[in-house]
Amino acid sequence: MDYLEKQLICPICLEIFTKPVVILPCQHNLCRKCANDIFQASNPYLPTRGGTVTSGGRFRCPSCRHEVVLDRHGVYGLQRNLLVENIIDMYKQEPSSRPAPERKADQPLCEVHQDEKINIYCLTCAVPTCSMCKVFGSHKDCEVAPIKSVYQLQKTELTDGIAMMVGNNNRIQGIISQLEETCRAIEHWRGLQHIPIGESGVWL
Repeated sequence: MDYLEKQLICPICLEIFTKPVVILPCQHNLCRKCANDIFQASNPYLPTRGGTVTSGGRFRCPSCRHEVVLDRHGVYGLQRNLLVENIIDMYKQEPSSRPAPERKADQPLCEVHQDEKINIYCLTCAVPTCSMCKVFGSHKDCEVAPIKSVYQLQKTELTDGIAMMVGNNNRIQGIISQLEETCRAIEHWRGLQHIPIGESGVWL
């Protein structure tokens, strides 16, 4: 993952921002859907319409814990970061940056937050989990990483381990071949000791 892509990763879903992208007063960015998710989790008793909180409330920025106070428009009152949205559009136009489409069957859902897909890996507990578990659940004090990054890291480590084993096996086979050659040379030398010199019948 290059530097630009890291800057375009939402701290909640840990994927490239999904438009619309909103900017918080602390200057951190969130997908508006992710902002709404943590807002609803922080304000469970506020009235909603269509799954969106429609009145004022507050929540904390997941990046710096700065308190964000919203007006009566809720998350829709947050300013959109059009610059980031434009950068995302340009980034996605690059062929190398287009991820292969994922099937729904390949996206398991969290058992605790059943609408959230498992997209992060808890390094502390060594288990896959979802973003909401990190923000509000049992993993909020744990160290986590994007599950794709952990997969790539473990895949690389496994590949390197296999390559090392193959290399060690090749070296061992080389040593065995050298030992076999040495044994053959010793047997040949021992055979020469029984050859008489001239007619004296003297043995080496």
